[in-house]
Amino acid sequence: MDVCDSAGALVHRISNDLEAGVAMKRIKVLLFSKYSRLGPSSRLRSLQYLPALQEYGIDVEVHALFPDAYLEELYRGSSSAAWYRAWWHGMQRLMQLLKRSDHDLTWIEGELFPYLPNWIESALARSVAPYVVDYDDALFHKYDLSHSPLVRRVLGRKIDKIMRNATCVIAGNGYLASRALQAGAVRIAIIPTVVDERRYTTVNHGPDRQPVIGWIGSPSTEHYVLDNRDVLRSVCAKYGARLLLVGPRAEIAKQFDGVATEVVAWSEDSEVAMINRMDIGIMPLRDGPWERGKCGYKIIQYMACGLPVVASSVGTNNDIVRHGENGFLADDVSTWEERLGQLIADGSLRSRMGQAGRSSVENEYSLKAQAPRLAEVLRNARQGTCAA
Repeated sequence: MDVCDSAGALVHRISNDLEAGVAMKRIKVLLFSKYSRLGPSSRLRSLQYLPALQEYGIDVEVHALFPDAYLEELYRGSSSAAWYRAWWHGMQRLMQLLKRSDHDLTWIEGELFPYLPNWIESALARSVAPYVVDYDDALFHKYDLSHSPLVRRVLGRKIDKIMRNATCVIAGNGYLASRALQAGAVRIAIIPTVVDERRYTTVNHGPDRQPVIGWIGSPSTEHYVLDNRDVLRSVCAKYGARLLLVGPRAEIAKQFDGVATEVVAWSEDSEVAMINRMDIGIMPLRDGPWERGKCGYKIIQYMACGLPVVASSVGTNNDIVRHGENGFLADDVSTWEERLGQLIADGSLRSRMGQAGRSSVENEYSLKAQAPRLAEVLRNARQGTCAA
């Protein structure tokens, strides 16, 4: 079993030729992403890397399964229209797979066809082999922990089989890598979810203003911030803080009555400006199998803007947050109240932790740090290995 990054950090070893890029043979990669740029998983795990990969001699052709219109309908609650689109776009992907291709490698985000049995997936995957498969969340739990006995029986081991047949499994954290190892994957590389650090400017508002506790997410993840509703109301009332929630439904503000709460829509163009209005970033999570597979992207965004964070001590949050240095970990109501209060009351502590967080991003969770490692994985997967 060749585990390229069992400790959570791929060996940072790029040859002089790879760094030069032009001296090496260019390779063609066919990317089957789940979404276009509106989908966070696709934008962060693959699409944001494309310009950098091109510099390393890797040309990527993208075929997204679901366009932005599909996600927009889901977020509006138009599930019937979204399902109709899903079938249509699935047929388009099938046509793409049946075409002859001169690509050197296929890069798959999670799976080719959600909710289709593995024998169909395997037959199509063999036509585009070799392939690498990438995971930034516990996609396998969508099937093996489904409420439907039929889904569990038919699809419960689907993702394991995809992992086992891949030339290399790229995992966003140790929890996902462990599942790949259990599934029998031959090669595994851990590459965390990162930000383009050049897009993120740091901010330090100083002590002379009403502090803002911020959260960024989507309607599908707003239940995590609602889980901490009582804590946030209590802290804001005690310390005179405000809430800024980016990305949830507008009506969520009614759940925080008595607190100065602002809810704004998310967009890729404005997200950095919105985070820059915050003083403290939060990432509350439940402690469940799905949450243990998350890659802590909110934390990384906050840190990239120089914010201290308070996060649930769940999954990879424990790796990203160095408790007491670049933020705090919290696992119960009293700890959440204590840590938020501590940061609100101490502007210098916020500044120190924010600076440490920005350093963490630049060194570990940035395109600059991870693009050469991803390029190495893709190049070597073409040759049937994972890392040089």
